[in-house]
Amino acid sequence: MKLVIDIGNSLIKWAIFDKSKIVENNSYKDFDQNRFEELFAAYSIKSCVLSSVRKPIQEMESFLREKTKLLILNHKTKLPFNNKYLTPNTLGRDRIAVMAAASLQFSKKNVLVIDAGTSITYDFLNDENEYLGGGISPGLKMRFEALNQFTDNLPLVSFKGDTLPDLIGGNTETSILSGVVMGFIKEINGIINAYELRYDNLTIIITGGDHKYFDKLLKNKTFAAPNFVMEGLKGILDFNGEI
Repeated sequence: MKLVIDIGNSLIKWAIFDKSKIVENNSYKDFDQNRFEELFAAYSIKSCVLSSVRKPIQEMESFLREKTKLLILNHKTKLPFNNKYLTPNTLGRDRIAVMAAASLQFSKKNVLVIDAGTSITYDFLNDENEYLGGGISPGLKMRFEALNQFTDNLPLVSFKGDTLPDLIGGNTETSILSGVVMGFIKEINGIINAYELRYDNLTIIITGGDHKYFDKLLKNKTFAAPNFVMEGLKGILDFNGEI
């Protein structure tokens, strides 16, 4: 079995893979060695890949090196696609992971992956298996927080995701909901349209923590893939063989 760990801006997410199937996954706020000790006691973990967008957690890395064969993802890691990004050393590990998943699961296709989380990223892989780059913009929560933090009178509002806000907000809270949520949806649809004008037969994947809010609200045909980062990391681990 293989352990995949993704350290994001807010959470440490992990998944146990038995071949291509996730048998268990969860997330923690911080590294807790006792919790990971339980994982290694419960599963026969042969190797692990660690991806982090934060500074390394030295205690965690040391623990994993003692327990299993460890691959730490960085810009020098062997990848299943041709990375044409101009500054590969600055490329986010989560973006590398989704492009690996796109390359392995959608061979010889133009693929746009939209990862809606703390920030929203757009990443494009062409039908020649080349990663060209993409775009980054503020995520949903960040937009609400920015309106609150950078103004004197606007309240902090959150989107529950159960119903789409009305286009015309009748008070300050509903006006914020309309502006942020509707603007977010229009942004995603607009960027998808721009890619579709440039590239034929585009496959669109949406993932990330906020994908559940938007995958049904987009007018373009998209595929929801909530575990795309994890699948990509596991694919990178497989691609590198025995560490």
